Amino acid sequence: MNINFGFSYIGLVFLLMLMIPNIIWSKNKPKEYEKYVKNENKVLLLFERIGEMLVTCLSLIFSDLNINKITNWSIILLIAFIIMILYEIYWIRYFKSNKTMKDMYSSLLGIPVAGATLPVFAFFLLGIYGKNIFLIMATIILGIGHIGIHLNHRKEVI
Repeated sequence: MNINFGFSYIGLVFLLMLMIPNIIWSKNKPKEYEKYVKNENKVLLLFERIGEMLVTCLSLIFSDLNINKITNWSIILLIAFIIMILYEIYWIRYFKSNKTMKDMYSSLLGIPVAGATLPVFAFFLLGIYGKNIFLIMATIILGIGHIGIHLNHRKEVI
């Protein structure tokens, strides 16, 4: 494992793909969202917040996440990028919907709670692509919290 510090433009692209829909979402929250937020598991919320902070920072500070040369290993980055495109499709579908809790926690192509699962999996693959154990671990922490919270909300909605 060789870790190189430096700016990651790939990390920035992934973060923009993550954050722009979330900024738009903040003005388009589902009906009754606040009712569900107050029931969130505090341990999962702690994992989510720590994971968000770590993934955001770590995605930007390792140049190993950038494209250095095209190899078979690049397929992992391509898959991660395709997953982020699916994430954008999830958001487009949500923004065109009635914006209910059911819409928010829907699946996409059979992937449960796609809005939470897709970006976590994409950043996990980005960590694998960059051979970066720190990003991989941070993504696992984020996934436990973020996906856990979303699965709990989905259970409540259904």
